[in-house]
Amino acid sequence: MEMHQVRYFLSVARTLNFTKAADDCNVAQPSLTRAIKQLEAELGGDLFRRERPVQLTELGQRMQPLLQQCFEAASGARSLAASLKNGEVGALRIALTHSIDLSLLIPYLDQIKRQFNRLEFRFLRGDSRQVGEYLKNGEAELGIAAELGSDWDRLDAWPLFTEGFELVVNGHHALASRDTVELEDLRSEQLLSRRYCEHADRIDDSLREHGLGVDRKHDICSERDLIELIEADIGVAVVPHTATMPKTLKRRTVDGLDARRTVHLYGVAGRERTAVASAVMRILRGADWQQFLAKDAGG
Repeated sequence: MEMHQVRYFLSVARTLNFTKAADDCNVAQPSLTRAIKQLEAELGGDLFRRERPVQLTELGQRMQPLLQQCFEAASGARSLAASLKNGEVGALRIALTHSIDLSLLIPYLDQIKRQFNRLEFRFLRGDSRQVGEYLKNGEAELGIAAELGSDWDRLDAWPLFTEGFELVVNGHHALASRDTVELEDLRSEQLLSRRYCEHADRIDDSLREHGLGVDRKHDICSERDLIELIEADIGVAVVPHTATMPKTLKRRTVDGLDARRTVHLYGVAGRERTAVASAVMRILRGADWQQFLAKDAGG
């Protein structure tokens, strides 16, 4: 079935006249008639009764809404493809690990919005392995993670910024009143471990090296759960500097905690990127992240 056959059918169904339909479609009537006969052969029955005026057969009546839907879907697809090609519509598919705060991207996505008349975002979340798979199978064009658990040799990586980790406690916690906290102060605290963070094991190893009992920790699977538990004063947590926390919680530097992570932008080498992905890549790689990190400090 060809789309021009569908278009000819819909025109005859609307005008109930082969001559008028041919004029509307800007085609010679014999060509239109031949195309409809071919369509009827494919569908296995007559679509019209050749009377004056032309009448739809039962098959034609049943096919009309289906072919109308098919034609509109195809027209919409062509329109979207043309808009994408001309840069009128942008689509961004980006994957982030659970430990990356979306607020990192908001200022830059706002810049991108101004470059396109229409912009469609698709954000994917997963652990480091899943983000690598999203990139590999084409579900995402770009990825953001501290590191990816993938040895695929087609992954390109560009470091964006490096940040440290801080202690987050309830605003009424005894440690909230201190400017800095010693590792020894954490010995009696109930630790909440962000298992969705790529550096969770390294944080545990660092604390274990200082004799802290991380084996008694609570394993948490989402940032929202972590925040609710800290707000309930059920435990304390070590989080990256850029993790967004409500004002009810307090951040404190842990003296002696040697933990840092570098956040990377990932792409697939040799794979053609959309205009939006290329623009986002340029903006993120050229951003002044140190200024952003300095502005984000405190709390």
